[in-house]
Amino acid sequence: MSRRVRNPALALSSEVHLPDRPWTTLHEGLCALFPHVSASAWDERFARGRVRAADNRILAADAPYQPGLRVHYWREVPDEAPVGGEVEVLFADDDLIVADKPAGLPVAPTGRWVEQTLLRRLQRALGNPDLVPLHRLDRHTAGLVLLSARPASRDAYYALFRERRVTKTYHALAAPLPEHAFPLTRLSRLVPGEPFFRMQEVAGPANTETRIDVLERGDGAWRYLLSPVTGRKHQLRVHMAALGAPILGDPLYPVRRFVADAEVRLALLAQAVSFADPLSARRRAFTSRLSLPDPRDR
Repeated sequence: MSRRVRNPALALSSEVHLPDRPWTTLHEGLCALFPHVSASAWDERFARGRVRAADNRILAADAPYQPGLRVHYWREVPDEAPVGGEVEVLFADDDLIVADKPAGLPVAPTGRWVEQTLLRRLQRALGNPDLVPLHRLDRHTAGLVLLSARPASRDAYYALFRERRVTKTYHALAAPLPEHAFPLTRLSRLVPGEPFFRMQEVAGPANTETRIDVLERGDGAWRYLLSPVTGRKHQLRVHMAALGAPILGDPLYPVRRFVADAEVRLALLAQAVSFADPLSARRRAFTSRLSLPDPRDR
């Protein structure tokens, strides 16, 4: 029903595609679609012009409910808890930003985080409201994130990811797998599971592929090199768990007791990325300056 958007003018908004329902006004429909958001919260958003159409037109609370309309809205989180860790910009030009983010920092506004995100920090630090992330990186994953800095060149960089012309490698700490021969390739079909934020492997044609190798062997954990060919949500985490070695600190795979945010330190690092720049054709390669613990200490 709702999703993140790429329209630069609405980059910090969330979007909902209104379903076919018999509601009378837009306010009535949004209250019904989001029962966890109070009517007074929607009143305030409308009053401040924080509910808009796809063309950035401000919508009124008493506007007729229109099935099929794409509505953008801005969320605000009261008493948003600060997220620790520093963001380092590794590269910046007129079109592209490459940043190193700490584990625990969301890339873009979502759920309980709006201001405490990589995107908001960089927009403030660089004075550029047009910044937009070019790809996903889980909140608990540390490492490299690429962002578009200019709308005019954005589609060219999006195409790199859409056409799988970006090579990405990750480092992960997980339990030893001496019964497997490395390197190996994990192929499987991933679909949304239950609850909605988890993914699961199911029977059927593979839609994910990860190449896995071992970089270092410790007694309690190994350091793995993960090279995703596809880019599905939680792909690396699900594939490692399916092999019998969930990434250390992973609160979701396999299913386990909820782990409080302060305790979660997912041992997964977006370590390197390379591609041919679509504007200059120059080969670009970036490496994170962050690192995971020594597996021999585990």
